[in-house]
Amino acid sequence: MNTLPVIAAFDGSDDSLRALDWALDAARRRGAPLRVVHVRQYAVRVPAGVEVARLPEPEDDPVLARARAYVAERAEGLLVEYLGPEGTPAAVLPELGAEAQLLVLGARGRGGFARLLLGSNGLAVARDAECPVVVVPRPGREVDDAPPQEPGPRVVVGLNVDGPDDAALAFAFQEGALRDARLQVVAAYPWPVQLWAGGAGELLPTGIDQDAVESETRVLAEGFLAPHRRRHPDVRAEPYVAPGDAAAHLVANSLDADLVVVGRHRRRLLAPARMMGSVTLAVLLHAASPVAVVPPAPPEE
Repeated sequence: MNTLPVIAAFDGSDDSLRALDWALDAARRRGAPLRVVHVRQYAVRVPAGVEVARLPEPEDDPVLARARAYVAERAEGLLVEYLGPEGTPAAVLPELGAEAQLLVLGARGRGGFARLLLGSNGLAVARDAECPVVVVPRPGREVDDAPPQEPGPRVVVGLNVDGPDDAALAFAFQEGALRDARLQVVAAYPWPVQLWAGGAGELLPTGIDQDAVESETRVLAEGFLAPHRRRHPDVRAEPYVAPGDAAAHLVANSLDADLVVVGRHRRRLLAPARMMGSVTLAVLLHAASPVAVVPPAPPEE
């Protein structure tokens, strides 16, 4: 059993309360301790001789006091600890994620512009943390073209058959097992396929058969799912193969889902900075359900 904690980032906002609820449930499902973290930001610089109010000690922090009162009524049987480190959330939370199995935060905190769909801290933490990061959106996000779904718990995961993310698939199967949920595996393929005719300056059809492309995508998806199905025989995993944009299909299927799981790009030799990826970013911004961003597995020696 993984004894690392589930971390809930908390700043007293309604968004962080929703994240705290999600983290409480996640910790209980995993049998893991819960760690509630309020990152107390540094005071602004002021001229010499001007006195400023000092940050309260963690035990006197009113934000953590609110978290304690909220959790006390909901955490029966859970081991809970509270931390109040100083710094900036975008820097501190990813560091704490190195010693956690999951980090949960709201889509936005108290700062920034009210109309932003995702705050800068959420973006930075999802991009930089060493553990999976779950971002809980505000309720009421509208989703266009949502396909009909059978009732019951459901986890959605994206699968790129040209470069499958085994870490994201493993996390999604684990979530499906923990939630007794159906796993919907979205495998999109580009269509229509066209060639650029440089001399003519126009796009030309290729003559590729769409049914053949869809069939090949499904065969590849089934192959990538096979080892995970053997490890989690009780999880019903169903490929959802469709033409078009992967992000659009993931967002459409996020409606009423328990969770959407996406991967994060691996660092590359010529691009050593951590990268989110356009599909992951689009899903974070628009999905109606909580989104888990899973870092890539460490490369094999």
